Amino acid sequence: MHDLTTRFVGRLRARDPQAWFELWETFGPILRAQLARWGRGRIGPETVADLSQETLTALSTAIDRHDPSKGARFSTWLLAIAKYTLSDEMDKRYAQKRGGGIKPLSLSPQDDDGPRLDVEGGERPDQEYEAQVFEAKVDAALRQVERSAGFEDFEAFRQRVLEGKGGRSVAAALGTSEATISRRAGRVRDALRGALSDVFSKYSFTEEDWDELPRNGLELNPKKGQDASFDEALAEVWLRASRRRQQKGRS
Repeated sequence: MHDLTTRFVGRLRARDPQAWFELWETFGPILRAQLARWGRGRIGPETVADLSQETLTALSTAIDRHDPSKGARFSTWLLAIAKYTLSDEMDKRYAQKRGGGIKPLSLSPQDDDGPRLDVEGGERPDQEYEAQVFEAKVDAALRQVERSAGFEDFEAFRQRVLEGKGGRSVAAALGTSEATISRRAGRVRDALRGALSDVFSKYSFTEEDWDELPRNGLELNPKKGQDASFDEALAEVWLRASRRRQQKGRS
């Protein structure tokens, strides 16, 4: 396990509020959506929120027992813990209402409404869930840089790279030159590559986790002239995640 992961788990065990906030901010929305999907209307939003927190609590005590050699990725491990957290809750409810004709919620690996799970490296979560976890990691890196970078630098990067506006347009909007916009965007890009390395170090158990970065066009050690392709790939991930959030908001 990567040293950053080990230190982060240590912070969780020490009940570092900032570490817990980072974990919840990054993966809380994904867990809530997945638990609500599995609950099929049988659990309310307050219960979903409680179970999401219980999942993260369970994760903090179990993460250092994970054996990477068995091939389970962080995303699979997280989802498996969420599954069993919900299963325990539904078992308790069924026990309380036994005899009332209420059927316990099925979460078997053959359940068509949920991804197949085998944390020993067998069946895997579905592609949509994996995409959400990847987008959450990238989003966490963007937040990290936004908090540390100056407003002018990150706004130049947001408009020029994420929103794809022309250099002249961004320069006019921010009252500066195109050359300054390029320098500011470059500083944020460099910082973002470092932040991506930090975030993926925390939440990666396998080489497959790391391979998602270059597979999505986000090279952390680029060759000369690859900044444009990095920007294009990042904007695509950012836009995809933004559309997903908008769809959840409408639903």
